[in-house]
Amino acid sequence: MDTIPLAYQEHLPASPYWLNKGDNGWQMTAATLVAIQSMPGLVILYASIVKKKWAVNSAFMALYAFAAVLICWVLVCFRMAFGDELLPFWGKGAPALGQNFLLKQAKVPETAHYHKNGTLEAPAAQPLFPMATLVYFQFTFAAITMILLAGSVLGRMNIRAWMAFVPLWLIFSYTVGAFSLWGGGFLYQWGVIDYSGGYVIHLSSGTAGFTAAYWVGPRLKSDRERFPPNNVLLMLAGAGLLWMGWSGFNGGAPYAASIDSSIAVLNTNICAATSLLVWTSLDVVFFGKPSVIGAVQGMMTGLVCITPGAGLVQSWAAIVMGILSGSIPWFTMMILHKKSSLLQKVDDTLGVFHTHAVAGLLGGLLTGLLAEPELCRLVLPVTNSRGAFYGGNGGIQFLKQIVAALFVAGWNLVSTTLILLTIRLFIRLRMPDEQLEIGDDAVHGEEAYALWGDGERYEPNKHGSSDNHASAVSPYVTGARGVTINL
Repeated sequence: MDTIPLAYQEHLPASPYWLNKGDNGWQMTAATLVAIQSMPGLVILYASIVKKKWAVNSAFMALYAFAAVLICWVLVCFRMAFGDELLPFWGKGAPALGQNFLLKQAKVPETAHYHKNGTLEAPAAQPLFPMATLVYFQFTFAAITMILLAGSVLGRMNIRAWMAFVPLWLIFSYTVGAFSLWGGGFLYQWGVIDYSGGYVIHLSSGTAGFTAAYWVGPRLKSDRERFPPNNVLLMLAGAGLLWMGWSGFNGGAPYAASIDSSIAVLNTNICAATSLLVWTSLDVVFFGKPSVIGAVQGMMTGLVCITPGAGLVQSWAAIVMGILSGSIPWFTMMILHKKSSLLQKVDDTLGVFHTHAVAGLLGGLLTGLLAEPELCRLVLPVTNSRGAFYGGNGGIQFLKQIVAALFVAGWNLVSTTLILLTIRLFIRLRMPDEQLEIGDDAVHGEEAYALWGDGERYEPNKHGSSDNHASAVSPYVTGARGVTINL
């Protein structure tokens, strides 16, 4: 013990022998970065990228999801996704609340990997930090998946239906994908690669969001035709939090402050920057102007695309993935969407299908092509894993990526449909038209901006006399209203 620096020695009971303070510190930092992506990152992004009358409702849908997911996560969902096996695609649900569970060394029990002859190939994942850290880190991924899904149904989904949908989708959809690919389920055991959530998070949220948009129904015709962001600069602030937080998103995937974590962070930023530049260039070439919203979309597709392979591909490959993620989702959103009757029929408010389902699928398939053998050896349980471009069994790996994508997309399509059809028996999924006409004031009794009039012409018989500073009171007001400035 004398040769070990004091800071790394065992100090019971707070610092047991298995605790690596560096890994624990990084993992909690990474978890916080991912949480900031959602709260306040996507809360701000959603509030500002939508039409002004939906700013409060959009922000609240994200805020509610963040809180509701956390409670469901610790009550039952964490162990459904990362606990003992119940079915090949699902874990046994149980609370993650007791100190005896949370203070022991983290472990994902079903991730032990065996050779075909039954001998152990890789032991179960057992990071050098407490279970409490793992529970919170994985919660932030579940939360952001739920909030990304919300982007497809902004501007018309009944808030009560959303409140019911969040816990049900988390239990019956998200935990299945997470256990199957990360928790030691059948896709994990088969050797499918999903480094940090290209399939678990992005393909699932994009598919489920598109499905939900179909069942909820479209926005008002006037909203679909004109839906300008109410604050572009604030939208950029939310997008910036999303981008910077992605270093924790992908950098935390190895469960250690390791060399692979470092390359994952670098590749994440390289791919995002490349994709943003490519998307912006295409906007200039085809539409004559660079679009800020387009740049944000390009940033997003780059971050999504690199996620399934962030720590497994070389940095030159991250540039290649960025070029493709800035062009293929651009094509599906800007060209194919306008020509497809199905895509036109389904009102996917923020284009989550293109930015997450398409980009997530693209990233998963490119990982099956570009995963570098030496990098794979750093983190993957299956020996000799590699992409198809590196020969060997890489071609089989690419096929595995395709099959896994079909399973994730199919499960989310079916489960989301069944959940929404069940909710529809008790709660209408879409707001009534009279609420859709008004927006936040009708739904929440609150408005995003409290400046009087919002461009209205002052009419004494409507707004009262300027002498007594009276103002019209909305019949929908049930909550707090901002300060009204009578100009």
